[in-house]
Amino acid sequence: MSLKILCLFLLGLFPPLFPALAEESRERYLTVYGAVMTNGALAETAVFTADLDREYRFVTVAVGQKIGNLYQKIDFELEGQIAKHLSGQHHWEFNVLLVARWLSFPWNDTLKTSFALGEGLSLATETPSFEEKYDGEKTNPLLNYLMLEVAFALPRHPRWSLVTRIHHRSGIYGLINGAQGASNAIGLGIRYHF
Repeated sequence: MSLKILCLFLLGLFPPLFPALAEESRERYLTVYGAVMTNGALAETAVFTADLDREYRFVTVAVGQKIGNLYQKIDFELEGQIAKHLSGQHHWEFNVLLVARWLSFPWNDTLKTSFALGEGLSLATETPSFEEKYDGEKTNPLLNYLMLEVAFALPRHPRWSLVTRIHHRSGIYGLINGAQGASNAIGLGIRYHF
């Protein structure tokens, strides 16, 4: 219970951490997505050639805050996530990450598009059985977190986006807690900017 309260507290800190930027941009978002684990490596998952393991599914709620912009082409964001694994494993997962989002695409007048890369930490409330099952390697509840995302919005409705995500946890080849295990998932969801 105290872990959940801590994560909610951390999510609540985002605007006060960067008060000037938060007031200037007023760009916050809420993303909800469902995901399915894959049996492939990160590269296979990223190009959608990995097999899905439908036995392992989860849902994630993410809250983000824009904290800066570079040349009107790249946004920088802080994001916190709470994920609940619904089948195959049943633990909670808490992720905190820094996101860089590329905004400049030539077709944005027709279909507003962004590509994002996020890097941070992931804490599971127990050692994920998926990582033990597929990697047969040492894993850990605390691992590195990597996110890849492509989002699409209609120019007439810029507050709403369709989001597809790659959700990746790993020990970075043993760098974090000596963990070699990793997991990948493909997610699909929606985002609302407020």
